[in-house]
Amino acid sequence: MLIKKIAILGGTGFVGQSLCNRLSEDGYELKVPTRNREYNREDLILLPNLELIETDIHNPKNLKNLLIDCDAVINLIGILNEKENNGKGFKKVHVKLIKNLISACEINGIRRILQLSALNADAKNGKSFYLKTKGEAEELLRSNSAGIEITIFRPSVIFGKKDSFFNRFAKLLKISPLFFPLACYKTKFSPIYVLDLVEMMTNSIKDPDSYNKSYQLCGPKTYTLKDLVSYTSKTLGFNCLIIPLNNVLSRIQAKIFDFLPGKPFSTDNYLSAQTDSICECNDLFRYNIKATAIEDVVPQYLSGYEYRSFYSKFRNNS
Repeated sequence: MLIKKIAILGGTGFVGQSLCNRLSEDGYELKVPTRNREYNREDLILLPNLELIETDIHNPKNLKNLLIDCDAVINLIGILNEKENNGKGFKKVHVKLIKNLISACEINGIRRILQLSALNADAKNGKSFYLKTKGEAEELLRSNSAGIEITIFRPSVIFGKKDSFFNRFAKLLKISPLFFPLACYKTKFSPIYVLDLVEMMTNSIKDPDSYNKSYQLCGPKTYTLKDLVSYTSKTLGFNCLIIPLNNVLSRIQAKIFDFLPGKPFSTDNYLSAQTDSICECNDLFRYNIKATAIEDVVPQYLSGYEYRSFYSKFRNNS
């Protein structure tokens, strides 16, 4: 399958910026949609062969037009929370968009989609709207009748400079550096470094062995949520007392946080956390990718270290 031009939905986000950088290095032509071109142009404008297009991809016509002349699509779009608490926001972003994407690919003759999903995504048995709708998206992609070759990536929590995990807890710990009530403290995670995930996706694009496969992706170690928050506290130089909340108090905290701006924790997050986010088998080995430990990366960005290697080579050449 000849692939020269790739549309990256969610290309302006945390994973997307790293992926754009990596694919640009390999010489791919990239099309990245955004609702606000001026807001996002600074991070991506230096990458060669990248076209940043201002459009609303939730409009089926716009999505169809975006994919004209593309050979493949990588979908990174997802939300961890919705404005309401009824699942409609998750349905729109995770399910309806995929239905429109499959249709747009069929119209444009595109036969390759890579999808960023999540561990524990399950349309029937997922415990949260997030996990159920991620599972529904997977089922839609697998059952497409347009002959589209699918590869699904199911990572544990993803870490890196602009992540929404360690950075979120760092912000909360700065507000409460002496003691921290922690819900779902026993939940286990195997954090994966964003550049390891990006390498996995890059290697899969043209590999026929990856067609119609789902890959579980984790880091080298497993931690409880309490371990990770404690590590974040120590990295920030705090001696914070982590107060584990039992199941009842965890649910109450989630219900209260449902109404806070930005939803630092929500009922849906609580439900997702009822299942450990760990791999049965870590598929990074398929491309001989050595998983990066959080200790090798997280201190750099939590301590304010300016990690600009993604774009430095292009600045130096400009």
